[in-house]
Amino acid sequence: MTHLRNFHFYLSLTLTLVTRVLFLSLSKEAMETSNGSSGTDFILLGFSDQPQLERIISAVVFIFYVVTLVGNTTIILVSYLDAQLHTPMYFFLSNLSFLDLCYATSIIPQMLVNLWGPKKSITYGGCVLQFFFALVFAATESLLLAVMAYDRYAAVCQPLHYTVIMHPQLCQRMVLTAWMAGLGSALIVCSLTLKLPRCGHRKVDNFLCEGPALIKMACVYSKVIEIIAFILGIVFLLMPLSLTFISYGIITRIVIRIRSTSRWQKILNTCGSHLTVVTLFYGPAIYMYMRPQNTTYQNEGKFLTLFYTIVTPSLNPLIYTLRNKDVKSAVKILLGIENC
Repeated sequence: MTHLRNFHFYLSLTLTLVTRVLFLSLSKEAMETSNGSSGTDFILLGFSDQPQLERIISAVVFIFYVVTLVGNTTIILVSYLDAQLHTPMYFFLSNLSFLDLCYATSIIPQMLVNLWGPKKSITYGGCVLQFFFALVFAATESLLLAVMAYDRYAAVCQPLHYTVIMHPQLCQRMVLTAWMAGLGSALIVCSLTLKLPRCGHRKVDNFLCEGPALIKMACVYSKVIEIIAFILGIVFLLMPLSLTFISYGIITRIVIRIRSTSRWQKILNTCGSHLTVVTLFYGPAIYMYMRPQNTTYQNEGKFLTLFYTIVTPSLNPLIYTLRNKDVKSAVKILLGIENC
């Protein structure tokens, strides 16, 4: 798996160039269609009418962000530094951790600034950036989770041919395809959403700039955006989730026939961790993005947004490491406490 060690460098370089071109086009189009309000800050309402609750939320958000940074960075480091972890499974896991880091960082710092201070605003450019990149990372992660399910299928159902099937070039292509699809979907959704006339509306009924809240700001109802959002929801949520369930359905049939208790338990631990992450990711995402976009945005929607933007990225590394002896051993070696 030597080729995988340099993959993040080439991926970052490619994504930087592609994102720069795509975002310049997106920003130009959005500025031209913003009805003269492109230089006006947006107001992120959040729970601004409940300052006591905001202080509690800010403390919780800060703690979870620290856990996200430490946990995901640790997984990336141990997956890179420990030669025994240079396998497709940990290659995908390190990419998942990288996505969670990027996703959380695209949202949480601005959220903390707004929660800590009286000023709840975000610039138009900052809102566009946050909306665009959060969509890129979320859509890419959705596809990556399906890829990880296929990896588990190949490992359990085709163990003798696993290294041939999941060769480094295929792993790289699958991850790169997920990134490119995420970029493309974000460009479509952002372009259409930012074209909606706002009629001077500046208040975003959420902690961040995301699709449902921005669509609610529009002073017209757009059936086109609702249809496109639904189609993209099928492509990026329901289809990957269906493929994941199919993979695990086949895995379940194979596991039932295994007589080795140790191998059976190892498979369940690995697949159980992935299924837990899948549930935490797809459940809130399907609820938020597959319902009608003109649905009233109540406080429970804001709490759900907090869950999948703050809690889920911090839980992923814990879920994958608590019962994973390989990662725990690699962490101990990295910290120099392998004899403890």
